[in-house]
Amino acid sequence: MPSAPISRSSIVTNSLKVTDYPTRIDIPPEIRSQVIELLNQTLATTLDLKTQVKQAHWNVKGINFYQLHQLFDEIATQLEEYIDLIAERVTALGGVAMGTVRIAASHSALPEYPFDIVDGKDHVTALVDRMAPYAGVVRAAINQATELEDADTADLYTEISRTIDKHLWFLEAHLQAEKS
Repeated sequence: MPSAPISRSSIVTNSLKVTDYPTRIDIPPEIRSQVIELLNQTLATTLDLKTQVKQAHWNVKGINFYQLHQLFDEIATQLEEYIDLIAERVTALGGVAMGTVRIAASHSALPEYPFDIVDGKDHVTALVDRMAPYAGVVRAAINQATELEDADTADLYTEISRTIDKHLWFLEAHLQAEKS
Protein backbone atom coordinates (compact mmCIF):
# COMPACT_ATOMS: atom_id res chain seq x y z
CA MET A 1 0.00 0.00 0.00
CA PRO A 2 2.97 2.40 0.16
CA SER A 3 2.61 5.31 -2.20
CA ALA A 4 5.33 6.75 -4.34
CA PRO A 5 8.40 7.91 -2.43
CA ILE A 6 8.42 11.48 -1.27
CA SER A 7 10.69 13.50 -3.49
CA ARG A 8 10.84 17.19 -4.07
CA SER A 9 9.28 16.77 -7.51
CA SER A 10 6.27 14.90 -6.06
CA ILE A 11 5.27 17.71 -3.71
CA VAL A 12 3.45 20.93 -4.54
CA THR A 13 5.36 23.49 -2.54
CA ASN A 14 3.22 26.62 -2.91
CA SER A 15 6.23 28.57 -4.16
CA LEU A 16 8.30 27.44 -1.18
CA LYS A 17 11.75 26.68 -2.48
CA VAL A 18 12.71 23.20 -1.31
CA THR A 19 16.41 22.47 -1.46
CA ASP A 20 19.13 20.47 0.19
CA TYR A 21 21.24 22.60 2.47
CA PRO A 22 24.98 22.26 2.80
CA THR A 23 26.29 20.26 5.71
CA ARG A 24 29.65 19.01 6.86
CA ILE A 25 28.22 15.61 7.76
CA ASP A 26 30.52 13.28 5.89
CA ILE A 27 27.86 11.39 3.95
CA PRO A 28 28.03 11.97 0.18
CA PRO A 29 25.25 14.24 -1.13
CA GLU A 30 23.71 11.54 -3.34
CA ILE A 31 23.50 9.17 -0.34
CA ARG A 32 22.12 11.93 1.90
CA SER A 33 19.43 12.62 -0.68
CA GLN A 34 18.34 8.95 -0.65
CA VAL A 35 18.35 8.84 3.14
CA ILE A 36 16.32 12.07 3.30
CA GLU A 37 13.75 10.57 0.93
CA LEU A 38 13.57 7.42 3.09
CA LEU A 39 13.20 9.46 6.28
CA ASN A 40 10.48 11.67 4.78
CA GLN A 41 8.53 8.58 3.72
CA THR A 42 8.80 7.26 7.27
CA LEU A 43 7.85 10.68 8.64
CA ALA A 44 4.62 10.64 6.61
CA THR A 45 3.70 7.15 7.77
CA THR A 46 4.60 7.89 11.40
CA LEU A 47 2.50 11.06 11.40
CA ASP A 48 -0.41 9.08 9.98
CA LEU A 49 -0.01 6.30 12.54
CA LYS A 50 0.08 8.82 15.39
CA THR A 51 -3.16 10.44 14.26
CA GLN A 52 -4.80 7.03 13.90
CA VAL A 53 -3.75 6.11 17.43
CA LYS A 54 -5.22 9.42 18.65
CA GLN A 55 -8.44 8.60 16.79
CA ALA A 56 -8.65 5.39 18.83
CA HIS A 57 -7.71 7.26 22.02
CA TRP A 58 -10.51 9.78 21.59
CA ASN A 59 -13.22 7.32 20.58
CA VAL A 60 -12.64 4.11 22.54
CA LYS A 61 -15.56 2.88 24.66
CA GLY A 62 -16.28 -0.20 26.72
CA ILE A 63 -15.26 -2.10 29.82
CA ASN A 64 -11.53 -1.40 29.35
CA PHE A 65 -11.99 2.24 28.36
CA TYR A 66 -9.63 3.79 30.88
CA GLN A 67 -6.74 1.36 30.38
CA LEU A 68 -6.98 1.51 26.58
CA HIS A 69 -7.43 5.29 26.60
CA GLN A 70 -4.17 5.57 28.58
CA LEU A 71 -2.33 2.97 26.48
CA PHE A 72 -3.31 4.65 23.23
CA ASP A 73 -2.18 8.01 24.59
CA GLU A 74 1.19 6.57 25.65
CA ILE A 75 1.70 5.12 22.16
CA ALA A 76 0.75 8.43 20.51
CA THR A 77 3.14 10.33 22.79
CA GLN A 78 5.99 7.98 21.88
CA LEU A 79 5.19 8.32 18.18
CA GLU A 80 5.29 12.12 18.56
CA GLU A 81 8.81 11.83 19.96
CA TYR A 82 9.86 9.70 16.99
CA ILE A 83 8.26 12.14 14.56
CA ASP A 84 10.49 14.83 16.00
CA LEU A 85 13.62 12.65 15.84
CA ILE A 86 12.91 11.63 12.24
CA ALA A 87 12.26 15.22 11.15
CA GLU A 88 15.38 16.46 12.94
CA ARG A 89 17.48 13.75 11.24
CA VAL A 90 16.17 14.96 7.87
CA THR A 91 17.21 18.52 8.63
CA ALA A 92 20.55 17.47 10.13
CA LEU A 93 21.32 15.81 6.79
CA GLY A 94 20.55 19.07 5.01
CA GLY A 95 17.03 18.17 3.90
CA VAL A 96 13.62 19.65 4.45
CA ALA A 97 11.31 17.67 6.73
CA MET A 98 8.05 17.07 4.86
CA GLY A 99 5.81 16.85 7.92
CA THR A 100 2.42 18.28 7.03
CA VAL A 101 -0.88 16.47 7.42
CA ARG A 102 -1.48 16.67 3.67
CA ILE A 103 1.81 15.01 2.88
CA ALA A 104 1.22 12.38 5.55
CA ALA A 105 -2.21 11.58 4.12
CA SER A 106 -0.95 11.28 0.57
CA HIS A 107 2.28 9.38 1.27
CA SER A 108 1.49 7.11 4.22
CA ALA A 109 1.95 3.37 3.79
CA LEU A 110 -1.05 2.72 6.07
CA PRO A 111 -4.73 2.24 5.29
CA GLU A 112 -7.31 4.74 6.51
CA TYR A 113 -8.52 4.21 10.05
CA PRO A 114 -12.13 3.01 10.39
CA PHE A 115 -14.43 5.68 11.81
CA ASP A 116 -17.32 3.34 12.59
CA ILE A 117 -15.82 1.57 15.61
CA VAL A 118 -16.03 2.38 19.32
CA ASP A 119 -15.47 -0.93 21.12
CA GLY A 120 -12.06 -1.29 22.74
CA LYS A 121 -11.30 -4.65 21.11
CA ASP A 122 -12.15 -3.27 17.67
CA HIS A 123 -9.79 -0.33 18.21
CA VAL A 124 -7.04 -2.65 19.42
CA THR A 125 -7.50 -4.82 16.31
CA ALA A 126 -7.46 -1.79 14.02
CA LEU A 127 -4.28 -0.50 15.65
CA VAL A 128 -2.58 -3.90 15.45
CA ASP A 129 -3.53 -3.99 11.76
CA ARG A 130 -1.63 -0.72 11.32
CA MET A 131 1.19 -1.14 13.83
CA ALA A 132 2.36 -4.47 12.34
CA PRO A 133 2.87 -3.12 8.80
CA TYR A 134 4.47 0.00 10.28
CA ALA A 135 6.95 -2.23 12.12
CA GLY A 136 7.75 -3.84 8.76
CA VAL A 137 8.29 -0.42 7.17
CA VAL A 138 10.69 0.51 9.95
CA ARG A 139 12.62 -2.77 9.71
CA ALA A 140 12.95 -2.33 5.95
CA ALA A 141 14.25 1.20 6.60
CA ILE A 142 16.91 -0.22 8.96
CA ASN A 143 18.15 -2.36 6.09
CA GLN A 144 17.99 0.49 3.58
CA ALA A 145 19.90 2.87 5.86
CA THR A 146 22.48 0.16 6.51
CA GLU A 147 22.89 -0.47 2.77
CA LEU A 148 23.38 3.28 2.31
CA GLU A 149 26.05 3.13 5.04
CA ASP A 150 24.27 5.62 7.30
CA ALA A 151 24.74 3.98 10.69
CA ASP A 152 23.16 6.87 12.60
CA THR A 153 19.91 6.69 10.64
CA ALA A 154 19.91 2.88 10.92
CA ASP A 155 20.35 3.29 14.68
CA LEU A 156 17.41 5.70 14.83
CA TYR A 157 15.26 3.18 12.98
CA THR A 158 16.45 0.40 15.31
CA GLU A 159 15.36 2.43 18.33
CA ILE A 160 11.96 3.01 16.75
CA SER A 161 11.66 -0.68 15.85
CA ARG A 162 12.26 -1.85 19.41
CA THR A 163 9.59 0.48 20.77
CA ILE A 164 7.06 -0.35 18.06
CA ASP A 165 7.52 -4.07 18.71
CA LYS A 166 6.88 -3.42 22.41
CA HIS A 167 3.71 -1.45 21.66
CA LEU A 168 2.59 -4.14 19.24
CA TRP A 169 3.10 -6.72 21.98
CA PHE A 170 1.03 -4.65 24.43
CA LEU A 171 -1.79 -4.34 21.89
CA GLU A 172 -1.71 -7.97 20.77
CA ALA A 173 -1.80 -9.16 24.39
CA HIS A 174 -5.38 -7.83 24.55
CA LEU A 175 -6.33 -10.02 21.61
CA GLN A 176 -4.32 -13.12 22.55
CA ALA A 177 -6.12 -13.58 25.87
CA GLU A 178 -9.34 -14.47 24.07
CA LYS A 179 -7.68 -17.30 22.12
CA SER A 180 -6.46 -19.10 25.24
